[in-house]
Amino acid sequence: MKANVGVYDQGVRILLAIAIAALFYFRIVEGTVAQVLLIIAGVLVLTSLFSFCPLYKLFQIDTAHTHSST
Repeated sequence: MKANVGVYDQGVRILLAIAIAALFYFRIVEGTVAQVLLIIAGVLVLTSLFSFCPLYKLFQIDTAHTHSST
């Protein structure tokens, strides 16, 4: 898998996951909505850690900004 998630994109994903976790922790969201949001937060964290997003590949988006030194 070629990395297609850039550093800034990773930061935003992590911040969104933390925000979703805080909503759950402070019981601002509950029930099915909370479960769906936690799954989304998990996906955001995983795509950030692996620097790869399947949806980005599907839509041919690349925020990884890999530069060649040649």
